[in-house]
Amino acid sequence: MLGFSITASFGLKLKLALCLAASFTITGLPSANGQNAKVAPSPTPQVKPDEQDIDPDDVISVTTTEVLLPVTVRDNTGHLVPGLTRTNFRIFEDGIEQPLSDLGLRQVPVDVVLLVDASSSVSDNLDDFRRAAEGFATHLASDDRISLIQFDDRVLLLQDWTKSIAQLRRALRRVAPGMFTRFNDAMLLAARDQLPRANARHAIIVLTDGIDSGRGTTFDAALRAALQSQTTVYVVSNTEIQRAKKQSELSVLLSASSSAQRFNELRIGDLRLGLEALDASDRHLDQLTRATGGRVYRPPSFNDLERIYREVAEELRHQYALYYSPLNRTRDGGFRRVRVETTNPKHQVSARIGYFAPK
Repeated sequence: MLGFSITASFGLKLKLALCLAASFTITGLPSANGQNAKVAPSPTPQVKPDEQDIDPDDVISVTTTEVLLPVTVRDNTGHLVPGLTRTNFRIFEDGIEQPLSDLGLRQVPVDVVLLVDASSSVSDNLDDFRRAAEGFATHLASDDRISLIQFDDRVLLLQDWTKSIAQLRRALRRVAPGMFTRFNDAMLLAARDQLPRANARHAIIVLTDGIDSGRGTTFDAALRAALQSQTTVYVVSNTEIQRAKKQSELSVLLSASSSAQRFNELRIGDLRLGLEALDASDRHLDQLTRATGGRVYRPPSFNDLERIYREVAEELRHQYALYYSPLNRTRDGGFRRVRVETTNPKHQVSARIGYFAPK
């Protein structure tokens, strides 16, 4: 099963980094080894056609002394800022400013994993996802690659790395509705097993409500895997769509007579629990995307998917690729907290909060 052992120093640094990156916190990233009990009808998560066991000791970390840091810069109206040069950026590692060794705009290929939640909360709108995903692929550059993973009660690799829109289109036809949501497993496996290529940017775009069925790994382990693989995570969340449905039904039930409310007491309780779960999911999705330098999109309708995936493609095309050789050359596998600024205080800078040093 899925697990990581996490040092106390990492937990402390990650908490501090998240607090500095935005006003949210993270718990101390406990080991997921306590999740090893197997649940009968739930298959082992997989990202290959054949099921595979996962070695909890597998770790992805930086293997060179140079760090590649994808950075997105927006102005105070939310528009992407082009045309910046090396002199416009300052980067700090554990509070110490670092010398930039190179700066490139759209010169580094990107590997993109498209993750789709095929559980009941999304399954009725899979055609909208298929159109959005195919449209997204048309915006990729010639050196970029894309893969497709579906998750429900399983995690299935439907298309391994490809540059072919035709191959992706065939794979999209194989996305099929399922049950439950193994979100944490899917995130961990996509980050750790699908994104090992060096000298490339890594991105995951996931369509989900983020509510995990609780049968596999933890959210903290999934977040750690995303940071280890240096992956930017973009979430297209349908929590607002689900919330509107639940609130509408709850409002109708609560406006009924007292006797009708007593009759529907169980349903009213379920709706309230569902709304609480959506709130908790929103907090996790915000945490995941801020820590990795990505964004959360919460469309009011699935009709917005094509526009949103197009916006993500635009952002990936206009990312700045910052390179630097850390002044701290200690190879201890520790977590290095990173902060990026521009010389314009009105700029909004998105970048991951750090990386794991090599051993």
